[in-house]
Amino acid sequence: MTLFILAYAAGLLTIASPCIFPILPIILARAEQPFRRSGLPLLIGLTLTFAVAASLASAAGNWAIEANRYGRIGALIVMTVFGLALIFPRFSERLTAPLVLLGVKLSGLTDQNKPGADRTPLASLLLGVATGLVWAPCAGPVLGLILTGAALNGPSIDTAFLLLAYGFGAATSLAAGMLLGRHALNRIRDLMPWSDGLRRGLGVAVVLGAIAVWAGFDTRVLTQLSLPSTTMLESSLIDTLRGGSSAQAGTPAGIAPAENGLSKPLAAIVADKQWLNTAPLQAADLKGKVVLVNFWTYSCINCLRVLPHVRAWADKYRDQGLVVIGVHTPEFAFEKNIDNVSTATAKLGIRYPVAIDNDFRIWRAFDNNAWPALYFIGADGRIRHSAIGEGNYASSEEAIRQLLAEAGQRPTADDARIHAEGTQVAADEEDIRSPETYLGYGQATGFTSPGGAREDAPNLYRGIDMLPLNRWTLGGTWTIGREFAQLDDPKGGIAYRFHARDLHLVLGPSSKGKPVRFRVTIDGAAPGADHGTDTDAEGYGTVADAKLYQLVRQAGSVSDRTFAIEFLDPGVRAYAFTFG
Repeated sequence: MTLFILAYAAGLLTIASPCIFPILPIILARAEQPFRRSGLPLLIGLTLTFAVAASLASAAGNWAIEANRYGRIGALIVMTVFGLALIFPRFSERLTAPLVLLGVKLSGLTDQNKPGADRTPLASLLLGVATGLVWAPCAGPVLGLILTGAALNGPSIDTAFLLLAYGFGAATSLAAGMLLGRHALNRIRDLMPWSDGLRRGLGVAVVLGAIAVWAGFDTRVLTQLSLPSTTMLESSLIDTLRGGSSAQAGTPAGIAPAENGLSKPLAAIVADKQWLNTAPLQAADLKGKVVLVNFWTYSCINCLRVLPHVRAWADKYRDQGLVVIGVHTPEFAFEKNIDNVSTATAKLGIRYPVAIDNDFRIWRAFDNNAWPALYFIGADGRIRHSAIGEGNYASSEEAIRQLLAEAGQRPTADDARIHAEGTQVAADEEDIRSPETYLGYGQATGFTSPGGAREDAPNLYRGIDMLPLNRWTLGGTWTIGREFAQLDDPKGGIAYRFHARDLHLVLGPSSKGKPVRFRVTIDGAAPGADHGTDTDAEGYGTVADAKLYQLVRQAGSVSDRTFAIEFLDPGVRAYAFTFG
């Protein structure tokens, strides 16, 4: 019952989210009409359509997504026609009835095929169905919780009812907005005689909303804008109703008051239940100690390049009173797998304690927002120094010595000796002109294959011969998902025009775990001396684990180069390019 209340309350909050903007003009356009015959059927159609579409997507995978894609196209046509009908009365008389009231015609109710026909309950219901297909709710923690549960545990009637509760919550807030909008419109009409202009203005807003959805602003820009507001509120709901914390990265949530003399950040650390390299730490292990906390994730190149310094500080200052703790907070789904993290930790030579922070509880306790992030905590339990990202190592080490001295220790004055190799070698910062580039459509930039990306569906992509700098293409049949692109053909490839000494690519094997062979070329030739640590001189390598692969390290001068990788087996998952 708690989760149903949570879903309904989260739906209520969508009215405060920018991603609701594209459908608000339709709601306001119906505000002046009778609620029972116009507004209520529209909201019912919207709610039921959303719940059915989301339930099918959670149960049936790609075919449901594909069907919904075409359904949205039809819905956008209806939405656009409705907006144009508000702008142009003659257009409304001639075209609104056969297009918007298609259900009326099919039912044989042609006597209502007239300018006022759009006031019928059936017409409003049909418009609500169209709006529900267009509406892309902001996927905050609560909706994510529902859909993730369906993905992990399989579809169920509970999932459908939870989605319905979410939809009814949104409909409730929209109904309130519709009723309030009616009063506002009546007052405007009393004060100003230009109601026709107001109707046309709403029509323009509807058409602009449709254009925004056509262009993808509803799922990209507006959803991102909503995160600071509704995500915070939904996370608080989860914490309040469930007594725990949400798993949304970077969102604030309540942290239990300090216990056993520890500050709140340290209390969150000792509350963690999953650890590597140690038994769960207790309050006595941290009370009165100087503590260095490193937020990292094992496929992050910036995190990997910071590790040699953190390891060296842990080794040098351990006997002088420093406690180093790694907090592994995942970016990609595969980084939540404890076995993957354990394997990576061992290969990276990390011997200090590592807390597994899959639910982002410790991340939020520190109010953190980036990888890597270092927090230096004094013996008094307060955060005294922090370093976000790479660099500033001398000042960070000096902060360690000062905090140890305050705690009554006598740290040595010489700097720790740093040893780095492979992906952990510092970047050539002066010669990097290529940015981190994601391949999943959730954050993708620079994609240049003809025809553009097709989301969540297999599609045949072709490359181009002359790639501009920092542009990339796919070759073969791929499914581009939110987080990664997956190769569906037995063979396929990726090309990227880059400028940097090092090129890395986060890759994972097939969903069945089968290794995937590949070959890398640079400007069409074997890399030779420019190969990375995960390829040989001929460019051959194998994706056996989900991790960051170093594919290029140029031995000579750096210039614009075209990188290409051909996969010789199906199923590989490609996540992100990074450079160094």
